Amino acid sequence: MPPKKDIENRLDVNILVIQFYEKIRSDELLGPIFNAAIKNWPEHLEHLTDFWETQLFFVAKFKGNPLKKHVEVDAQTNHTVSANHFGVWLNYWFETLDFLFEGERVQVAKNRARKMGSHLYLKLFEARPKS
Repeated sequence: MPPKKDIENRLDVNILVIQFYEKIRSDELLGPIFNAAIKNWPEHLEHLTDFWETQLFFVAKFKGNPLKKHVEVDAQTNHTVSANHFGVWLNYWFETLDFLFEGERVQVAKNRARKMGSHLYLKLFEARPKS
């Protein structure tokens, strides 16, 4: 395998996203949730590439509301998304980053994912019906 490099462009982001979601889709905990929620994987992977390209390179490509989508998925699963789901997701993200790349943008991608995961989970909890 060639020496690792930092994430440098959209192609690198796309490779990261594709390999990451291959792991997510086959995971016994996360796979059923993602595979039920996402009907068009090629389109979704392009959308996620836009998202991470926006996050890592500050280009205004991503259009969407990740919080709204995650709240909808949580409702579809009867509000069973837990901190464990986010932890498994984050572990796969770190594992895929470390396997493919090294450098400053890798650390930025890890930090952004960690902050987003925490934020999304807190917002999911707040959006759940009050008992």
